[in-house]
Amino acid sequence: MEQNTLRKQRELTDRLNRYRNEYYNYNNPSVSDEVYDRLFDELHKLEQETGIQMSNSPTVTVGYPVVGKLEKTAHKIPLLSLDKVKSSVDLCRFMGEHQVMIMLKLDGLTIKLTYENGELVEAATRGDGDEGEIVTHNARAISGIPAHIQYPGRLVVTGEAFIRPRDFERLNTSIVDENGETYKNGRNLAAGSVRLRDAGECMERCVTFMPFNVLEGFDDLPRKSERLKEIRPLGFTPCKYLVTKRPLTQAETEDGIKQLQQYAKDSDIPIDGIVVTYNDIAFSKRCGRTGHHYKDGLAFKFEDELFKTTLRSIEWTPGRTGEIAPVAIFAPVEIEGCEVTRASLHNLSFIEDLELMPGNRILVSKRNMIIPHVEENMDRGGFNLEAAFPHQCPCCGQPTRVHETKGRDENGKERIIKTLFCDNATCETRKLKKFVHFVSKKAMNIEGLSEATLEKLIGRGWIHSYLDLYRLDQHRDEIIRMEGFGVKSWQRLWDAVQQSRNTTFERYVIAMDIPMIGNTASGVLCREFHGSLEEFRDAVYTGYDFRQLPDFGETLHNNIHEWFCNEENFCIWEELQMMMNIQKPAAANNQAVGQDTPFAGKNIVVTGKVEPYTRDEMNSLIASLGAVAGSSVSRKTDYLVCGEKAGSKLSKAQELGIRVLTPNEFFNMAGVA
Repeated sequence: MEQNTLRKQRELTDRLNRYRNEYYNYNNPSVSDEVYDRLFDELHKLEQETGIQMSNSPTVTVGYPVVGKLEKTAHKIPLLSLDKVKSSVDLCRFMGEHQVMIMLKLDGLTIKLTYENGELVEAATRGDGDEGEIVTHNARAISGIPAHIQYPGRLVVTGEAFIRPRDFERLNTSIVDENGETYKNGRNLAAGSVRLRDAGECMERCVTFMPFNVLEGFDDLPRKSERLKEIRPLGFTPCKYLVTKRPLTQAETEDGIKQLQQYAKDSDIPIDGIVVTYNDIAFSKRCGRTGHHYKDGLAFKFEDELFKTTLRSIEWTPGRTGEIAPVAIFAPVEIEGCEVTRASLHNLSFIEDLELMPGNRILVSKRNMIIPHVEENMDRGGFNLEAAFPHQCPCCGQPTRVHETKGRDENGKERIIKTLFCDNATCETRKLKKFVHFVSKKAMNIEGLSEATLEKLIGRGWIHSYLDLYRLDQHRDEIIRMEGFGVKSWQRLWDAVQQSRNTTFERYVIAMDIPMIGNTASGVLCREFHGSLEEFRDAVYTGYDFRQLPDFGETLHNNIHEWFCNEENFCIWEELQMMMNIQKPAAANNQAVGQDTPFAGKNIVVTGKVEPYTRDEMNSLIASLGAVAGSSVSRKTDYLVCGEKAGSKLSKAQELGIRVLTPNEFFNMAGVA
């Protein structure tokens, strides 16, 4: 009975506010004063009966406050985000045997409400998670926030302030942002409305609040769902959620998601995904956190949202291999809270498939919520491939060449891939990119030698080959006089150059820029040739078949032999070693460790994030266990270590029946703390 009374009270509050809006803002009342007064008295009676009063109730909001600059407030308990996934498989792995809450992921602005002895004392935005802005004055203009509740002591509730899609469509015809433009989506309008200094103006925006968590209060209840249930009689309308009673199959998980999606659609609630969190509060706290998100939950994002914009131009940039990469430059569009203006177009075939030309209206997304991508061209027709790319290199002006090679599309189907090349080995941009690669962290690791500095040094004629980097002391005085440099800057640079002389087999081989040789392949070569550059070189000249090595195919085998056939490459390989101290790997120690683990001689592939390790650190750890760190899943793979945000490698491993390990399972088997 009490729930029906509260629901009627909320409905009356919203109904009367709608009538007030019609009367005061549009001069077009839909009911008579007599009807309004009767409903007003009915609401007042219900408020006295329940002891609860919504913050936007007409019985207390005669006029709305206006504040100056919004003040900041610190969050005692950080309001962090959740990590995101797009696969129901990932959700099932995360849930495991635990009871979880599956909840709507509301698309709005997170708000924290603090009550002391039944009175709302502060409403604040999430901000950066540690500090937000105080918007208490606007609580009176937001539907769903009680001003007075029947709860002794302290209660802290977090939830989302949002604008319903039907209200956004109506409001967006007349409301503009500070730049005079209409809002791109309801989330932006809700965020802007909550932070308005004039509560009267906020009132007109139809903002609604729904709580999704109780941060403080009801300490005797051990589950999140129990605490959310208890705030309903206090006047709140918690976000819709489901609670599992047993482990769910993938099909059941997907069915639950569909149920919640349909509920949101029927209720006109804006969502951009589903949230899954462990229900047990004590266990959730033990899961810990990163600087960005709590580890007790995941946000399941729906398919990448598409955003309409206009292609302004295509930018072409030569890389160190001679391939000229195309990049789309388009009108700014906001995706996932970030302004995006650029996206890779991959190659000529991609441009040809979409028939892309400047001026076209295009649809863009952020694939996996990370990488901007052009998805579709809305203005196809009249495309001419010859007019779509530059016939001279944009850097050196030499003729470009269209190169065709066999490849596969996104569905794995074999096709011909067209790419644009500059064959001029002296092209300044190509040359610069090769030096950028040489000094990078995974190669010679010369800290502080940025691309901009390299460009200046090359432009002054002081660097022609890698060897010249180790002779920069000949130009010390001139470098000190360069803009942005001085004695201390020079010394830091020279110390970094000197320090890079102490390097490893892997770094040296990577720095040489043999096509397709990266961290994994260089590690395999190091183990095969005992960390000896001479042994590796001799193997090449005696016709060694690199295809016998793990993950080494025909192309990589040919790349190595062709690279060493180039006389200039061979000279650099030999001469640069004279300036280096190549550290030998601790093979004996690695072997000893590997013999004590079940991974010796196995092929292990890693996918996703495995905290606290980087991918390079994971590959090094795998090597120390006497195993081989693979880069792709195949029938030769023995184990797949599957971390957060796993990609297609997981599906491939499941298809092939390869054993999949969680990071904890891998570390336990390896005996790593």
